[in-house]
Amino acid sequence: MKDHKLLVENKLNSKEIFKGKLLHVFYDDVELPDGTVSSREWIKHPGACAVVPVYENGEIMMIRQFRYPMDQIFWEVPAGKIDAGESQDKTAVRELEEEAGVTTENLAYVGHFCPAIGYSDEIIHIYVAWNLGAVPQKVDDDEFVTRHRMPFKEAVEMVHNGEINDGKTVICLLRAWHWWMKNSPFKLD
Repeated sequence: MKDHKLLVENKLNSKEIFKGKLLHVFYDDVELPDGTVSSREWIKHPGACAVVPVYENGEIMMIRQFRYPMDQIFWEVPAGKIDAGESQDKTAVRELEEEAGVTTENLAYVGHFCPAIGYSDEIIHIYVAWNLGAVPQKVDDDEFVTRHRMPFKEAVEMVHNGEINDGKTVICLLRAWHWWMKNSPFKLD
């Protein structure tokens, strides 16, 4: 790209401001493309995986969870952060089992997205799972979720009517639906 150098910012220095269990906040000085200096505050994130589990009857497993920053309960797909040294596929399977109480014989990668490009380096990897089985839910001690099966088509409609408004879940459902309509091992009603 010709305009590459016209857009790139170069890090001059970086200072870690906060280091938590999940997030690390940095304050960087950067040289802008025109040679001036500015600052950037950003969050380092380990990345995450999200899974849309599809049953043979066309239902998917969704979870409901209270999210403290927004002070409300959200519809979500099973998802969680990638642990150090863990592969994306392993994270997807682990989170599916822990949050949804679901195992899978088949897992397909359908892409990734960057949910907060203005202030974080987080990448969320999207999977679709089928040929599902049940296992006991193993959520973290400080995690409370309820599981709900619903028709895949209904979940997509909930995206469009605003009932599902968690960005991660919106993107995952729409990408998974598109992938499923083109590649599914069985058709949905």
